[in-house]
Formats: sequence, structure tokens, C-alpha cells
Amino acid sequence: MKTMCLIVPCYNEEPTVPLFFDTVEKVFADNRDTFSDINHEYLFINDGSSDGTLAEFRKLHERFPETVHYISFSRNFGKEAGLAAGLQHATGDYIAVMDVDLQDPPQLLPKMLTTLESGDYDCVGTMREDRKGEPPIRSFFSRSFYALINRISKVQIIPNARDYRLMTRQMVDAILELPEYNRFSKGIFNWVGFRTTYLKFENAPRAAGETHWSFWQLFNYSIEAIVDFSDVPLKIATFLGSLLSFISVISIFIVIIRKIIWGNSVGGWASMVTIMLFIGGVQLFCLGIIGNYIGKIYLETKHRPQYIVQEKK
Repeated sequence: MKTMCLIVPCYNEEPTVPLFFDTVEKVFADNRDTFSDINHEYLFINDGSSDGTLAEFRKLHERFPETVHYISFSRNFGKEAGLAAGLQHATGDYIAVMDVDLQDPPQLLPKMLTTLESGDYDCVGTMREDRKGEPPIRSFFSRSFYALINRISKVQIIPNARDYRLMTRQMVDAILELPEYNRFSKGIFNWVGFRTTYLKFENAPRAAGETHWSFWQLFNYSIEAIVDFSDVPLKIATFLGSLLSFISVISIFIVIIRKIIWGNSVGGWASMVTIMLFIGGVQLFCLGIIGNYIGKIYLETKHRPQYIVQEKK
């Protein structure tokens, strides 16, 4: 009999954990024919929660010791670390990644499993049909991010795609061969390849609690994604540096010719200061881009663990 493992990263999700578990269990109970040859298990990841999330995991494990397992970090390491831990510790033939807030509809699991068992695909992902209920400014920047990264990166990322997906053991093993510290899972899922199809669903509100992603956190996450999967920013910095150098050489010739013909140099300190500030700003901008890449290299060369496990059941 095959096994399906559900990886569920959590951070301060005390009220949503029991709701999630009961909802998913109902899906399995209502689709016994589809899951007749499948054993399922849960692998919850506690990403340094400060509320009673870990206590909820312990309660579920006590009730269902063979079905519910959890890993608890020593502190908050971020969602990417939670996903990495889940993939590294998950066992089974099929591995699903889900959010605990029920914005990833568990009702899709039967169709996802049927699609994988047909043998036509190695991964069944999900994507939202729209972004209803989301602030317009966040939707605008989300669309802009996908348009930008798909233009500058060789790895194409499906707009509105979620981390919620069901994968074969072979695909997960391929993902685990990428030991990088700086991770952007949506890009990694696509980088490894394999045959993938997507199911669409309508956007739904959280079952309980509030989102822990602020606009600034999402912005930083998008910057990390661009740096992880594209070197175009470095090429832009190189182009700007070359362009300004060329303009500077032309300007030197203009100043010399003006001095020879009219006997005076360029007048006006204001224009000179403006040009200096502009060039200095461009230089700092380029240094910032280079510094971002160097910072990523610095983190990779330290070989620090992505997370530290404090408790595991």
C-alpha cells in the first residue's frame, strides 16, 4: 500500500491547526474509494511559534501517534526552512505541501492523486483563478513580480501558483539534491523540471487567524527570488557602469574642445554637482546589487544549517 505525506509548515497557527486536521480528515473519509490503497500521514512543522501551536501538535500526536508527526524548530527560521525540513523528513510515495490556513483547498487532494496515479504527470500544482479579497496594491505588485521574474529568469514561474502541490517520490528526491541555503521553493519546483500540471481554484479567506506576511516581507522575498534565479541585475549594473564610463569619456573630449575653441571650461557648479550626485547614486545602486549577490555567497559559504530541530515526534 502506498503512502501520502502531507507537509504543513506552521507559524503561530494555534486556532487553525485543529480546523485543518478535521477538514482534511473529512476529505479522506468522504473519498474512501479514491484513497483505498493510500495510507496518509501528517508532518507538521512548527517554525518557532510563540503561541500554542506546538501544544496542538502534541495533542494530535497523542491521539494519532501513527498518523500525525511534527518537527519543532528552536526558533523561527522562515517558511522556506520549514518546507526544506518537511521535504527532508517526509516519507512515502506521494508528498504534498499545504498551508494550514485552508486557503489551499484539501478538496483538491482526490483529483490531484488521481492525476498522479494516471502516470501522465510527476507533480500536480495549484493556482488561484483570481486574487479576490486581496488588497489591490498587493495584487499589482504580485503581477509585476511574476512579469519581471519570468522576463529575466530562464526558470518560468506560473503566475498565481501556490506552493500547494502533490509530488512523486522521484521529484522530491530531485529537489533534495539541491542543498542551497538560500531557497525560493516556487523556483526550485520548476527548476528540477518533471511533468507538471496545474489545477485552478477560487481564492478563499483564511479559516482563522491573520496572515503573518507583511508587504515588506513579501517585497524582500521577491528580491531574494530574483537574486536566486537570475543574474540580470548584475548585467544591468555592468551596462550602467559601461554607459556612464562612455558618457564620461565623451564629456572629457567636449570639455577639452570647448577650452581650445572658446577658451573657457564648462561653467556652473550646479550642473557639475547634479552630475556628480547622479553618477554617485548609480554607483551606489550598482554596489547594492553586487552586495546582494555577495551576501548570498557569504551565507552559502558559511554552511550553517537551514534550521535547528528542538523537538521531533
